[in-house]
Amino acid sequence: MCGIIGVIGKSEVAGSILEGLTRLEYRGYDSAGIATFLDGRIERRRAVGKLSALRDVLAGQPLGGLVGIGHTRWATHGAPTVTNAHPHATPEVAVVHNGIIENFADLRDELTKVGQVFETETDTETIAHLVSHYLAKGRPPEEAFVEAVNRLEGAFAIAVLIRDHPGKVYIARMGSPLAVGRGDGEMFLGSDAYALAPFTNLVTYLQDGDRGVMWQDGFELTDAQGTPVQRTEQISDAAAAMVDKGGHRHFMAKEIHEQPEVVGHTLSAYVDPVRREIRMPEGLDFSAVSRLTISACGTAYYSGLIAKYWFEQWANLSVEIDIASELRYRHVPYPEKGMALYISQSGETADTLAALRDAKGAGQTIAALVNVPESTIAREADICLPTHAGPEIGVASTKAFTCQLAALAAIAIGAGRQRGVLDAAREGALVDALLETPRHISEALARAGEVEQLCNDLSRARDVLYLGRGVSFPLAMEGALKLKEISYIHAEGYAAGELKHGPIALIDENVPVIVVAPKDALFEKTISNMQEVMARGGKCLLISSSDGIAEAVRGGTLWGQVQAPVMEPLLTPIVYAVPVQLLAYYTAVAKGTDVDQPRNLAKSVTVE
Repeated sequence: MCGIIGVIGKSEVAGSILEGLTRLEYRGYDSAGIATFLDGRIERRRAVGKLSALRDVLAGQPLGGLVGIGHTRWATHGAPTVTNAHPHATPEVAVVHNGIIENFADLRDELTKVGQVFETETDTETIAHLVSHYLAKGRPPEEAFVEAVNRLEGAFAIAVLIRDHPGKVYIARMGSPLAVGRGDGEMFLGSDAYALAPFTNLVTYLQDGDRGVMWQDGFELTDAQGTPVQRTEQISDAAAAMVDKGGHRHFMAKEIHEQPEVVGHTLSAYVDPVRREIRMPEGLDFSAVSRLTISACGTAYYSGLIAKYWFEQWANLSVEIDIASELRYRHVPYPEKGMALYISQSGETADTLAALRDAKGAGQTIAALVNVPESTIAREADICLPTHAGPEIGVASTKAFTCQLAALAAIAIGAGRQRGVLDAAREGALVDALLETPRHISEALARAGEVEQLCNDLSRARDVLYLGRGVSFPLAMEGALKLKEISYIHAEGYAAGELKHGPIALIDENVPVIVVAPKDALFEKTISNMQEVMARGGKCLLISSSDGIAEAVRGGTLWGQVQAPVMEPLLTPIVYAVPVQLLAYYTAVAKGTDVDQPRNLAKSVTVE
């Protein structure tokens, strides 16, 4: 989770930018940099490693200037080097950026043909050259910036300096968070209000599609259609907390909305978008693995269940999966040349750690997928596979789940390539689809208001069923778990094909049925099961793409529908997780429960 800071000040701003970046260290980073306007040009200072390295650079090469931007970078496209550190620049433009630009390779090719010269393989540098390109064509700065932003596909937060307009910072958001702070004759920009707390408590959060410009006394915004908009200014109390809620009512809501950004960061650790291939971590080789054993607890277990489908489909690899609290007490006949994969957000889950130790004692190669690379599970594994969700404060896991899925999908694709099941063309197509998921998550989040309207009714239910097939079956179980965790409504997730084997007896007009049904090879079978529910007076809420919903409504009247993006069918859990999470969140809000700290639950279960 990279961090962005911008300052338009009354005095030299490099120190203030560095202070803001320090408050963003919790987001994770491996390099940092600052750019300012100085004597008619843009000057940069950058360093690899912790901010102490950047302080050393600034001590040796002080940086003046009253307007500047700064960035803490987690390596995405390109290794953590000074050259790849932000801000990226041309002679005319400097830019800092969080997120992933999906179409940067096409834009880079286009710009190279018209004479733009690139220094790196990063997606961010493309933004600087694109703005420079439109400036060279004679566009005014605001127009050049907006025209460049309109060409970008993906999830991003951006701040840009333009050399010939030294009193302004140009800003845009799509998917990744960005906030403007107002001071006394000064303006500030940050990835969250906590970074702005030393300077101001008057904070305005940009919404997706917003773009605009800041100057010393204010700022203005337009939406994606170019219509001027005003966003609510809030008084932030972020100084009192390590991590603020980002303008949301609960940490869980903030973490749901962070998913385009953090999924993008996680993908960047495993995907090479230039070569359209998976970048497998050192030592991770599935070519001779005889069987993969996956184990985890709670939500992490459901991410493993979804990964089972991926490893079997893309890598033709046999997968055994069980809940860690069961696996550790089973007499498991582990095979020769076997690998065991353990999934844990905290890396400290007691049952998962115990199961890991059993498998390690049985001679299995141990891989750990964790959000905390310094954790016990990470340290005891042979191979650590990090996710980059950043701190997750809400007890009910949201962004950690989708980051787990993003990493697992990438690893399964890489395994398929290693085992000769996928050729380069199929790997490239899947990589392209995977890189689109942050944008699709943003599209799903844009429907939050529609989901909220359904939840007043849902909050009155005593029992709820979730149905899905294939990769949507584990997501149905995850949806039921989320609803139970934070709303205290009894819910169960079932394979849709099992409906006739018992659960259909529960159906009446008082039991809502939530059907997760992307338009995939199993869609017609799932819809047939849904129609069986409707024929018995059950009320169904369908989560599907627009064409799926259009086909489904021909068979009867839906109680509700949530439209999801059209995308690669096997990757839908990464995106469909969003409406599932929002249903649970807004239902809990409607019931008035403690969303972030539900009763009887702890964030990390470190005892048996």
